[in-house]
Amino acid sequence: MASASLRYPDLIGIKRDGGNLSPDQIAHFIRGIVEGNVHGSQLGAMLMAIYLKGMNHDETIGLTHSMLNSGEIFSWPDEWKHLVVDKHSTGGVGDKVSLPLAPALAACGLKVPMISGRSLGFTGGTLDKLESIPGFRTSLTKDEIINIVKEVGCCIVGQTESIVPADKILYSIRDITGTVACIPLVASSIISKKAAEKPKALVLDVKCGNGCFNKTKEVADALAKAMVLASNGLGIQTTAFITEMDNPIGRAIGNSVEVAESLECLHGKGPKDLKELICMQGGELLLLTGKASSSEEGYRKILSTLEDGSALLKFKEMMEAQGVDKAVSDKLCSCADVYDTLPLSEFKTTVNAEISGVVTAIDSLSCAEVTSAIGAGRTKPGESVMHNVGIHLHCHVGEVVQSGSPILTVYHKDKTLEDEFIRKLECVISLDPASKEEVSMKSRILDVVRKY
Repeated sequence: MASASLRYPDLIGIKRDGGNLSPDQIAHFIRGIVEGNVHGSQLGAMLMAIYLKGMNHDETIGLTHSMLNSGEIFSWPDEWKHLVVDKHSTGGVGDKVSLPLAPALAACGLKVPMISGRSLGFTGGTLDKLESIPGFRTSLTKDEIINIVKEVGCCIVGQTESIVPADKILYSIRDITGTVACIPLVASSIISKKAAEKPKALVLDVKCGNGCFNKTKEVADALAKAMVLASNGLGIQTTAFITEMDNPIGRAIGNSVEVAESLECLHGKGPKDLKELICMQGGELLLLTGKASSSEEGYRKILSTLEDGSALLKFKEMMEAQGVDKAVSDKLCSCADVYDTLPLSEFKTTVNAEISGVVTAIDSLSCAEVTSAIGAGRTKPGESVMHNVGIHLHCHVGEVVQSGSPILTVYHKDKTLEDEFIRKLECVISLDPASKEEVSMKSRILDVVRKY
């Protein structure tokens, strides 16, 4: 019997018994999902079989390819299709890297059609952050995306209905069947959506630690390798960075507060750890596309765009192309207080240090839990988020703080912050009272996974 004529229960049985599915069998099943021929219980059974038995490399590539082909795929003009790039992060507390990175890459001559997502848990996603900016549109048509990438060089948008429709169906069932944390399913979901952009090169930021979904480096390594393999299998030059996420990235956690910190970075300032991630990931993409002869040269080129204002100009152009009024973009990109324009709650509570010492750790997860609880994140799809709440850290790992000095300020929706949140925030920063001198922050880059 030809594989395309196999009944869906037969395909489920192959995987249930630990067998391997062929590309044709996977394509047949995915096609049935999109066309509505696969029953919900059959899809749940297949997902659980994959979760329990896994998929080999060929199956993961086959699944990614079939999901990609379930919808529309971008095409770009011949004269610059070799310059199309993107990045993806698995997400973490304070992760705002995409906001400065996309315009920095555009300032270096690359084309960045960045399709991003919203949060589920923790704080807001990239789209939630950008929608803090009055007028910023993240829902664009395919033609609008193509035009903005052509004219500006970058855009940051949400997934259109026509891109990888299979993923929307699969994810909704994964969520209710307890099969979300399955490496082949995660890898195919992420890479199929990025591949729909038809990029020449892709950089992945795979995080590990208590402030993200991958708690251990071992899990992050396995996911990074699966995604690099799937992406390379589709002809995309791909590098993955394994990065530490035990401490928040930068000092801002929330939505508008992270936009403000991104703008600070685009002015050539900002936290060192944030700039390192931007320059490392951007530099790698310049290397992969031949715009730099080494990752070190690429790093320097990205840093230069942050320091000379060219990345800031691209961000301004992107804002206006995506619906932001010129007067608003002018104010945001000036040196004036960005909170004249960005929403920020008038209600705030500051937590002070009880002792003096060097900051040894900042509990990302607790920061995220509080920020989400006061409205900056969501617990289920479709929930709204509050853009004007969040946390600003007054210190970071390795810095010296004095007893009684502020260590963080939380902006909240109500006049007073609940006592349970205050108690939790009082414990998020660990201090070593025996240390009196500042310690250099370690690199967040733990490992790099290239083609193997």
